[in-house]
Amino acid sequence: MKFLHHDLAACERLLPGLAGRLADVPFDELESAQSPALALFKQYGGPNLLIPGEYDGIGASALDAVRVVRALGSLAPSLAVATAMHHFSVGMLYSLSPLYGDDSKLRKTVLDVMAEKRSLLASGFAEGRSGRGILSPAVQARETSGGYLVSGSKKPCSLSRSMDLLTASVGVSGRDGSPEMALLVLPADTPGISVHPFWSTFPLVAAESHEVRLEDVFVTDEDLLRAPPAAAEKLDELNETGVIWFQMIIAAAYTGVASSLVARALDERRGTAAERAQLCLLVETAASLVEGLARRIMDGDLGNDCAAASLFTRYSVQDVLTRVVAMAVETLGGMTYIRSPEIAYLASAAQALVFHPPSRSSMSEAIDAYYAGKPLFFS
Repeated sequence: MKFLHHDLAACERLLPGLAGRLADVPFDELESAQSPALALFKQYGGPNLLIPGEYDGIGASALDAVRVVRALGSLAPSLAVATAMHHFSVGMLYSLSPLYGDDSKLRKTVLDVMAEKRSLLASGFAEGRSGRGILSPAVQARETSGGYLVSGSKKPCSLSRSMDLLTASVGVSGRDGSPEMALLVLPADTPGISVHPFWSTFPLVAAESHEVRLEDVFVTDEDLLRAPPAAAEKLDELNETGVIWFQMIIAAAYTGVASSLVARALDERRGTAAERAQLCLLVETAASLVEGLARRIMDGDLGNDCAAASLFTRYSVQDVLTRVVAMAVETLGGMTYIRSPEIAYLASAAQALVFHPPSRSSMSEAIDAYYAGKPLFFS
């Protein structure tokens, strides 16, 4: 069996033709600011991967999803990283749908048309910072005549230049004056939404991780999706589910990036058989950890315990991939490193997992709280 067989097979089954097209594009073009990867992803239906079948999406399982993401990470690192937040946002929107009912404007204006248009979603959520849920507001709304003016900033924000929609949680004043959360899903060309250069380093530049600003974006009450009064408990569950999916997808994406280095060592027969086997052992351990979390999701074993497991998985994968990258670069050898800029690029890109929330210190505090019997992500 060839390396990455299951992952590439899942990608071909669910997004037929995409992997081949990506493989045909020169690596330096694929990872450039002018990369065609996101356009190809849309062309081959990638945005619909996790949209449920009842909404005319692909309806991939969690296991299939992480295999597709790993495959894409091995072929086009920026694409896998950029679309991680898209997949997360898709999951959150469709998970929220039952709270609002089948006749809600969320379904009529967004969910029922997203698969048809293969919309790419950029995320303005809070991304699970310590002490805050993933749905915690990242932007704020203030009342004005006829509605609200929404202002805030998200940086870095993947898909900033290719997004079709921007989804964000927003802080508003409730009808009784108390603060509450609402959901916004806005077209990317809404007046007041702008994109500004932010990402200055060369790895993962094709992920389009720039700053998205909302400056006095006018919205009405009709544009704000407020959670029903009885939904507080459900929103806590969604926070947990969001954390789990975010950690899983991010871990899968970077496992794919590191897998690209391992694939090069295998294809070029670098090092000894024992060294190549050790590389495979390590990277497949990372992949198995991610797949284990996916299977847990498919079994419906969510909640606080699974949220903790998602942190165990992500940080175990992170530590394993650090070893994989160092060993792969050494196995490929100095002359390969000198001749091929791709090696340095992949080694640097694979390490970017460490920058995704939560930080190691925040993770440690969360796990300490978990074993003290407290909720993991909620203040």
